[in-house]
Amino acid sequence: MSRPLHRGATGIRISGNSNDLWDSQMKDKTEKEDMDRNRSSDQSYLALKFPFRVLYPDNNSPSKHVNCENGFASDPFSVGSPRSRHKLTLLLLKLSLAVIVVLALTGSFWWTISISTLSRGQILHTYRVLQEQLVSDLWDIGELSLGSSRLHELEFCSQESEIYVPCFNASENLALGYSDGSENDRHCGQSSRQSCTVLPPVNYRIPLHWPTGRDIIWVANVRLTAQEVLSSGSLTKRMMMLDEEQISFRSVSPMFDSVEDYSHQIAEMIGLRNESNFVQAGVRTILDIGCGYGSFGAHLFSKQLLTMCIANYEPSGSQVQLTLERGLPAMIGSFTSNQLPYPSLSFDMLHCARCGVDWDQKGGIFLIEADRVLKPGGYFVWTSPLTNARNKENQKSWNFVRDFAENLCWEMLSQQDETVLWKKTSKKSCYGSRKPGAGPPTCSKAHDVESPYYRPLQRCIAGTQSPRWIPIQERTTWPSRSRLNKRELTLYGLHPADFREDAENWKTTLTNYWSVLSPIIFSDHPKRPGEEDPSPPYNMARNVLDMNAHFGGFNSALLEAGKSVWVMNVVPTGGPNYLPLILDRGFVGALHDWCEPFPTYPRSYDLVHAEGLLSLQIRQQRRCTMLDLFTEVDRLLRPEGWVIMRDTAPLVESARRLTTRLKWDARVIEIENNSDDRLLICQKPFLKRQGVSF
Repeated sequence: MSRPLHRGATGIRISGNSNDLWDSQMKDKTEKEDMDRNRSSDQSYLALKFPFRVLYPDNNSPSKHVNCENGFASDPFSVGSPRSRHKLTLLLLKLSLAVIVVLALTGSFWWTISISTLSRGQILHTYRVLQEQLVSDLWDIGELSLGSSRLHELEFCSQESEIYVPCFNASENLALGYSDGSENDRHCGQSSRQSCTVLPPVNYRIPLHWPTGRDIIWVANVRLTAQEVLSSGSLTKRMMMLDEEQISFRSVSPMFDSVEDYSHQIAEMIGLRNESNFVQAGVRTILDIGCGYGSFGAHLFSKQLLTMCIANYEPSGSQVQLTLERGLPAMIGSFTSNQLPYPSLSFDMLHCARCGVDWDQKGGIFLIEADRVLKPGGYFVWTSPLTNARNKENQKSWNFVRDFAENLCWEMLSQQDETVLWKKTSKKSCYGSRKPGAGPPTCSKAHDVESPYYRPLQRCIAGTQSPRWIPIQERTTWPSRSRLNKRELTLYGLHPADFREDAENWKTTLTNYWSVLSPIIFSDHPKRPGEEDPSPPYNMARNVLDMNAHFGGFNSALLEAGKSVWVMNVVPTGGPNYLPLILDRGFVGALHDWCEPFPTYPRSYDLVHAEGLLSLQIRQQRRCTMLDLFTEVDRLLRPEGWVIMRDTAPLVESARRLTTRLKWDARVIEIENNSDDRLLICQKPFLKRQGVSF
């Protein structure tokens, strides 16, 4: 039975102060003295009465001061009058009541501090549920107060918004005063929010299931022409147009016979036999800067390596959108003016193959940021024509990068053709052994922020103050790395037993999710012509977004269950920051404020998961509404994609009502042995511009 949209609420009325305004034009000194005495008596009375007026307002009682015919107020406590004796008796009774209340409150206080920790926790839990119920009702009332025009289904965004990413508007940023390249960076404001739903392109088709979708995508799903393919400057630019509808990625480069040969060369430069030995060398996560079409990461995925692609925002959607379309990790990010939304010491390897970053510009500040996110003992791979420079200008740029890298305590391990490979120092003592004035200084403790959120680029070496300074060669290799050892858990203040319990809970939760999803998929997701029967949930999702990742337990449970997925683990800026732990486990993720649009293109994810996010959001200062949050989820979700949300019953019920405005099919499911939480399962329909489902 659904809960009403809002409930009647009883308010507390506080009656005003009962002192009358004394006449400023008194003519007789004696009368003034009498009135002063009356005021003193009345104020003493009010001082005792006021607290109880809050709890027991007496709005029907007559005024304590009655005006006489001469315009002055009579004294309500004139000695000897029956009325004054009656009121004096009432005052004594109220004083007695005050003593009783004080004694009761004192006893209640001592009882409260004597109750057990368990009882205290139950009270706090009940308070939290009531608070969330109140907020849920206020949300509903707020929606109703906006009028019926705001309660109908949201309108569709214009066709120009098909691949629009909020917060990236160069012309608007220029008007706001941003320049020197920062106009192309991410800048979010009130105007970044959308109050409409983004529709897919006219001929959009559901991506092919993994792993077929890794190598073949639908042309209509991306804004990419044959001319753009041929003019691409990326390392893996040659592709085959199978027909007018499909693009096949054949990882062929102008320098190598294949990406396999290229990655094999990098492994040999490190001193490994081949790329299959990257894991044994401590490499698991790679940040691929300017990733082209993601072919480097696509190849390494089969070697148990996880590559996160970042590239500048492009109106055509090119690099990041194509990589996501292939079912590979990617997000918009750039080396322009702000730090990346990753903690210090995040990745085992950074890769830049003609990535478009001018590493020699702005005094090497981009190299400092690269050093910040690189783990100790990690590798920086750069493939560029500058490394084999012939003219003086290019030689000057190459010399700067080479010398600056040395001052960052990077050791050049090898150079072959246009590819150079450095290894970051494992020893902090290297920074103190440099010549005075050589290279940037190390950051002070105050400036060494472990997890910055789009903070301006810094000119000091970060991460040296972190207890996470552990060389990748000394870390447990993948997949054991995902479980973290006792020493590593201590860095985050976690006990191994608590960590194991969290992992077991997520295994059980995942089993429950899938037991609910599978019958829904079979009944509500009919087989499309030419397809075999799906085997849910194995093939129904590839790109997964966890909006409140906690320890990364959902990601870990998916992998242990054998699901062929990757997860973008997002840690909200308003909650506990466990993103360093998540990245140290060998997963990928980012910090994000969910009152802002996520830096990716529309239709990026097959499945969006959020556990406890609504509760977390309402505890923060409200800068956005639940509608803003769900509109953003709709933008990120692919047609026929799924949403799983778990939260308290009042918040889930409010969310369910809101999904009707987005045209989602939503179901609320009770959770066994949990009377407080509910599960919200939603599916986004496949709509075209006329509003008709395919």
